[in-house]
Amino acid sequence: MRKCNMRTASAALLAATCIAPLQAQERYTIGRAATDAEIAAWNIDIGGNDGSNLPPGSGTVARGATIFAEQCASCHGDKGHGGIGDRLVGGQGTLASPKPIKTVGSYWPYAPTLFDYIRRAMPMNAPQSLNDTDVYAVSAYVLHLNGLLAAAATLDAKSLAAIKMPNRAAFVGDPRPDVK
Repeated sequence: MRKCNMRTASAALLAATCIAPLQAQERYTIGRAATDAEIAAWNIDIGGNDGSNLPPGSGTVARGATIFAEQCASCHGDKGHGGIGDRLVGGQGTLASPKPIKTVGSYWPYAPTLFDYIRRAMPMNAPQSLNDTDVYAVSAYVLHLNGLLAAAATLDAKSLAAIKMPNRAAFVGDPRPDVK
């Protein structure tokens, strides 16, 4: 059996790592770069702690109740107490107990994340199908069910970002230096 010196082995490894990606690009010729419009359609994130990038518009608790009954109750229950989908309401004061109930009202630290999640992922059978007005309305209704918004309230970017969630102080910042 022939022995291979380190220089030969290193050169072979270097050649393989440089040539393989080039061959893969030539061989697969599939896909294309995303267009600006495609990127914009998915670039819909909302700043969780400050509500940055919340869109214009508003929604009422009353309108949210109607949309919730039509689009959400089949999974989350009539009043958000759960079903085949997660429970959204209640649980305040249970997080330190042996059986914590993590809901929007008991666990979530920032209200704008509710808007972000509903807009991205709900309803489960048709994500991103609700317009921004309807997302504000559903968010308002869920916050109302958790005792965080009055029944006659209208929710918009400014009022949503101003809501102080009950569990906000229990979350701590990420101390890693590479995390902003």
